[in-house]
This record gives sequence, C-alpha cells and structure tokens, in this order.
Amino acid sequence: MSAIGDEPVRITNEEYKVRQQRLFSQMRPDDLLLITSPKTSVRSNDVHYVYRNSSDMLYLCGWEDPDSLFMAHNEEGNWVVSLFVQPKDVLKEIWEGRRPGAEGAIEHWPIDMAHTYEELSDLLSNRLEKCSRVLVKTGCNLDVDSIVNDAFTAKSRSRQKFGTGPNSIEDPSPRINELRLRKSAAEIQQMRHSAMIASQAHIHAMRNTKPGIGEWQLEGVIEGVFKWLGSSGIAYPCIIGSGENATILHYNVNSDTCDDGEILLIDAGCEYRGYASDITRSWPVNGKFTDAQKEIYQLVLDAQTAAINACVVGNEYDAPHEAARKVLAEGLIELGVINQNLDEALCAENGQLKSWYMHNTGHWLGLDVHDVGIYRPDGKARILEEGMVLTVEPGLYFGSWRPDVECPERYSNIGIRIEDDVLVTANGPDVLSKDCPKTIDEIQSIVGTA
Repeated sequence: MSAIGDEPVRITNEEYKVRQQRLFSQMRPDDLLLITSPKTSVRSNDVHYVYRNSSDMLYLCGWEDPDSLFMAHNEEGNWVVSLFVQPKDVLKEIWEGRRPGAEGAIEHWPIDMAHTYEELSDLLSNRLEKCSRVLVKTGCNLDVDSIVNDAFTAKSRSRQKFGTGPNSIEDPSPRINELRLRKSAAEIQQMRHSAMIASQAHIHAMRNTKPGIGEWQLEGVIEGVFKWLGSSGIAYPCIIGSGENATILHYNVNSDTCDDGEILLIDAGCEYRGYASDITRSWPVNGKFTDAQKEIYQLVLDAQTAAINACVVGNEYDAPHEAARKVLAEGLIELGVINQNLDEALCAENGQLKSWYMHNTGHWLGLDVHDVGIYRPDGKARILEEGMVLTVEPGLYFGSWRPDVECPERYSNIGIRIEDDVLVTANGPDVLSKDCPKTIDEIQSIVGTA
C-alpha cells in the first residue's frame, strides 16, 4: 500500500478558541449559546449505531462523546465556555470504554468549566434565567429543548417584576455555517489527509477489479483501506455501481457482479478526524475502455478540467457548473447525441443536456460531506473565496433502462462521473484528491493488476 505521508497535527485548543471568539463577536452580552449533541441511536434491539457527535460540536471544541452540551455565556465582558459531559463511571467504562469525565474535559479541551450531564437541568435552568436570548438549534436534543421551553414559557413573579429569563430563541446555525464555510490551514491539512486516504482506497479498488467480482467485494476493499490507513470509516454510504447501476446517481445497494465490458462507477469518501473526502472514479471492469466508453469518459474528464479551472477567487459558485455544462453540451452535439444547437442544449426548460447530465457539478465539503453554507445568499450566486472547499463532479449517464428517454445504443448503460475535492486558493485551484488517478492511460495501467 502506498505511503500517504505523516498524519497532520491535530487541531489545537488555540484554534478552537479562535473559532469560538469569532462566533462570540457576533453575539450580544445577554445571549446564551447552546450546542447540543445528538442522542445515541438504536440499530436493532440493544445494538447501537456508531456514534458521531454534531459537526458544530466538533467545530467549536472537538468533543466526540454523547450526552454532552456546549454552553457559552457572557460574564462581565468575557465569554465563559462550559461543557457538560458523561460522568466517570467505572462499570460503564469497563463495558463501553474510558470516559474523560469533567476532570479530563477541563484539563484537555478548550473550555473554562466542565460539569457532568447529570447536572444539566439545574445548571442550565439557572443560566437561562440570566439571559434574554437563547441561541440553540431545537429538535436535536429533547432534554435541552424541554429545559429551554420551560424557561421560555415560565410565568413567575420574578420574571414579571424584573423581566428575567429568555424572551427569544434563535438558531445559531447560520452564524456557525458562515465560519465553517471558510477552512483554516489546520482544517485543510485534515481534509487533504482524508482525500489521500480515499485516493488510496480507489487505487486498491481499481487494482482488484476484474470481471465477475462483486460490487460488495469492492466495497469491502474500499472500506478496508479507509480503516487500515487510519480514518474513522466512510463519510457516506459507498456507491459501487457496475453496468446500468453506474447510471443511477445514488445507487448503494452494491449487490451486483461486475461483468466484462461494463463500466464501474465508484463514489466513495472517508472521514478523518471529522473531515470528509468525496471522490468518484469510473473505469472499465476488464481494464480496457471501448471506443464508445473512451468518448464519453474523455468528454467528462474535459468537462471536469474546465470546471476545476473555474474554481478561482472572485468567480461565482455557479462558474464551475456552467463551464462543465458547456463542454458536455458541445461534446454531445459533436457525438450526435444532442441535435440542438449549444444555446438550445443548455436551456433549463427543454435543453437535451439535462437528459444525460441531471445534477449540479459540486457542493461544499468539510465536516459534513454536503457541508454547510448558503449557495445563493440574497438570491445571488456566492462569490468563491480563499479557503472554500467544494467538489467538482460532472457526469454523463446513459441508462438504457430509462423509459423517459431514448438512450443512444452506442453508449447504452455507460455511466461516467469524475469527482475531486478542490480548495479555492489565491493561487488557483488546489485539488486535494490529486493522488487519485483519472486519465485513461493511468486507469488502464492500474485496473486488474492486483
């Protein structure tokens, strides 16, 4: 297995505190900020799904365990950060693993105070009496929602006389989302490493591909490399589609065999220290592109190149998408698939391009695979800035199974998508996933060589 370099330095407490202060600078002194953790979820009977804390919790303090709450209040001009965590419990730790507890939290995390989750009701209720506005995303943690709602609807003499207690509730997500949209140098290091791991997984899948192998077996290869190289696992369910399955955008049954002459499409990314990668590659199961497959593959690759080149500071977010659409439409006109002129083919209402390319060219990437951040603030496409990370993933899908279009016989059941993770920099686009091969020659030299 190829080396992927040293692991990046973990995000420091100093950086977490900088993030916190940037958020606090947008708040009022009488605000109370609450970031909740989701509850654990049962998979079946007494077996739980693998737990992942909320991305906002990871962003603001890096706390990963359940039964937690991040709280910040202003005290004499200074913001005080508290964290409620699971208490130390020897019996539960014997069964489920060690817990930092309040003592460990205060010692190693970027907070000022730590309490056990068992103290939540009393301490949070007390703090709510002293605030005017609560910044909390409701619907995520019923324990917190109940306490906040009780404080908000309370009718006490003290409240009537002095006006104490919260009089408004606001979701802090829009403020946090804007901060998360622009990645720091430390975040970029984590994301680059995540993309390097995912690239190696795709390479190993290419090497192990041969006629007759199961989609599920390649899924095992992909996920095994993710874990082997130190990621926490998948960032989203893997898409492993061969033949007509490659023409289904979010196919993830992964239960078919990969047959000779088919194109295999794999869309798979891992999560490293919370940060997602998202890579798609498409290749021939037998290791050799047919002429028809080459035509479509090269067209998608050319469209992706044009889209990546449009990921520059000052361009609109739509620029990569429009660049890709133009190349795809021109190519399909030349191949005889589209019988409209360029303007007609690109038309949103009745353009023929949308029959074969029906999705956007990318999305934000970060702590979530479809990361936060408004694409069209005030109704206008966002301008790309340094530090933003987005995927670039044009594709063409000729599913002969579709009843809504007449699929060109030459390209029957060819599904091609090529996706990379791109960082916007002052010096142009930086492809974080550049270690993953994608030219026709590179792919043909790798497939089936295991």
